[in-house]
Amino acid sequence: MKLVAVTSCPTGIAHSQMAAENLETTAEGMGHEIEVEVQGAMGAENELTADDIAAADAVIITADTAVQTDRFEGKPVVQGSVKAGVNRAGEMIERAVAAAKAGESGIISEGGVAGTASGTTSVDTDRTPAVDADADAESDAETDEPTKRGGDPEKGIFRRLRRWITG
Repeated sequence: MKLVAVTSCPTGIAHSQMAAENLETTAEGMGHEIEVEVQGAMGAENELTADDIAAADAVIITADTAVQTDRFEGKPVVQGSVKAGVNRAGEMIERAVAAAKAGESGIISEGGVAGTASGTTSVDTDRTPAVDADADAESDAETDEPTKRGGDPEKGIFRRLRRWITG
């Protein structure tokens, strides 16, 4: 399947590059073709052409900034944070492939909610799933505990750099 992706973070120095690299290697490992545009403070790198977009079956946007989505109209656009592109590229790709096979179009957020694919969109940073009232009442006691932040320390950038440097 042919995919296109846009990664974007406010500085565009590390995270958007890491997300782009992870999306490329994961997609190729899954047997898909992918072109990735990286947006950051310095502008866009590997900018997607109209031909790239027209040939694509689905679009993946991993961004922590606003991304123009009107050029992807009529395509399924799976959208998530840059962190999702870095840590869960396979899930993002699988969701995009499933949406393309189902004939969906429009914005599909990380939570799986479809919307429209026109205009500018920004990633929703509040990723709290909807919960019914009974479950919410039961979980009130749990909300007093601090939220664990961060991912697996073995996959962090510093750990990866250390392994790379020490060989």
